[in-house]
Amino acid sequence: MLELSILGFLGEGPLHGYELKARIARLAGYARPVSDGSLYPAINRLERAGLVSRQREPGAAAAPRHTLSLTDAGRAELLRRLREPAELDVTDQNRFFTLLAFLGQLGDRAAQATVLERRLSFLDQPASFFASGDRPQRAAEQTDPFRRGMLVMAREISRAERTWLRATIAELRAG
Repeated sequence: MLELSILGFLGEGPLHGYELKARIARLAGYARPVSDGSLYPAINRLERAGLVSRQREPGAAAAPRHTLSLTDAGRAELLRRLREPAELDVTDQNRFFTLLAFLGQLGDRAAQATVLERRLSFLDQPASFFASGDRPQRAAEQTDPFRRGMLVMAREISRAERTWLRATIAELRAG
């Protein structure tokens, strides 16, 4: 998701590395900090693949700064990742939220709706953190108050997300 975040933010316009890092950190939140040790190697990989270009410009006081931009190939790759997200990008909530942050750049309402329909289909399948055999466990069946809390919160979050997904899909399909 780091690469999608890089491509997505650069899809909005050129950025300096430190500004890109700050935006990714805000998107990822406190639970998933972005280190230089992961960000800059990812930028370098994308640059070697021809998806990102780096322009050097003089620094304000001393060292030169680098501005990062998407290449045409980078924009095409961003749109491909948005149009055809990997299964994990749809099923994992954190990865899906990263995808969602940039889905507006796709611009194709039908393709956006298709991505959201994949997420809705996943959410509509019965699931639980704690299962008894093949049957998901209900919150009322959980004697541990903390696990019960997990189930209650997950159910409500899932309900709210499904409501939003259905409304947004209908809006996108209506044109």
